[in-house]
Amino acid sequence: MNYEFCCPTLFGLEGIVGDELRHNGGLTDVRVENGRVFFSGDEHTLAWANLNLRCAERVLIKVGEFPAQNFEELFEGVYELPWLDYIEKDCAFPVKGYSLDSQLHSIPDCQSIIKKAIVKSLSESYGITWFEERGARCQVQFSIVRDIATLYLDTSGAGLHKRGYRANANEAPLRETLAAAMVKISRFRGKGEFFDPFCGSGTIPIEAAMIAMNLAPGLKRSFDAEKWEFIAPEIWQQERERALDGIYRDRTYDIHGCDIDPACVELSIANAKKAGVKHTIHFEEKDACACKLKKREGTLIANPPYGERMMDVNAARKLLRGFGAAAAQSPMKQYIISSDEQFEEFYGMKADKKRKLYNGMLRCNLYMYYQPPEKRRPFRTAPTGKNRPQGGRPAGKKRQDFRKR
Repeated sequence: MNYEFCCPTLFGLEGIVGDELRHNGGLTDVRVENGRVFFSGDEHTLAWANLNLRCAERVLIKVGEFPAQNFEELFEGVYELPWLDYIEKDCAFPVKGYSLDSQLHSIPDCQSIIKKAIVKSLSESYGITWFEERGARCQVQFSIVRDIATLYLDTSGAGLHKRGYRANANEAPLRETLAAAMVKISRFRGKGEFFDPFCGSGTIPIEAAMIAMNLAPGLKRSFDAEKWEFIAPEIWQQERERALDGIYRDRTYDIHGCDIDPACVELSIANAKKAGVKHTIHFEEKDACACKLKKREGTLIANPPYGERMMDVNAARKLLRGFGAAAAQSPMKQYIISSDEQFEEFYGMKADKKRKLYNGMLRCNLYMYYQPPEKRRPFRTAPTGKNRPQGGRPAGKKRQDFRKR
């Protein structure tokens, strides 16, 4: 059976997920929109996407779409959808969702109406009036945007950023899907050195190692759809075996991470072990500002404190100054994420390129430095007031109009 799927993403990662589907999944029917990516396929596609997508948040089956300007239209539209194709009579089917720019704006009321419509549809199909909902979980999701209602079933369960290796984290963890996206943007595939000077709980080096090894991010976890009766268990088994066969097991890598906090280093090592990549990464306790980077080549990706959840702003900026001084003459390609709009000033260098990303709901920029040190541009604030360079027009003297000459 062919399905239409939707992958919600963090804002800024839609194109990366689209590329994953096209280049890794071999899919051609891929449509990228703000915050989500649509594609089509069968049950094998569903299992593959859950196991292999690194930057998507979850995989949803689109059940249907219709206009809904009032509760009657919402009820009738939901009732007409083919719920019998998906939900068994013992399944649990909770409802959640959101509404934007629509006449139906009460989320609790929408949830109630949608639930009643699904119950009526299934009651008529199964000939029962009460559902115990003790079986497999079929999470129903809805979106109502500009009076158009779209209904989905969540095949993933827990978000895809939950790989299964990070039971614990430091104070300001970076979402795994965002860490993987940063590695993909850097084009690191396992060749050359990879370094994270603020490794925290190890997320960025671990994601880099998994990408280098071609280790599917979903291999160590389960998904809600694995318990659905309309998807044969053999499909999941086949896709897991394909993912296992694709791992590069006989290669060596030069991946490093350090942190000034010894507890973070221990946590990183433990998480790397759970992820199955401990043998590929070297973690050590070290001050990032004391790292000798001048002769190191390769890729550096970092998530330094922003002054949001760790440190205050002044302390975070002082740290940036120190690390920027250490990194200024390094030939390493540098990719650093920060929510500080004045990042370049305190890092001391103008970025070669910036890309807007979101760390959860926090708007950030990924500052990219890929030019050699001699071509990098130092950051200089524009002179104002008494700091204006000498040699300009004397105060009080009118500007001459040369156009008439």
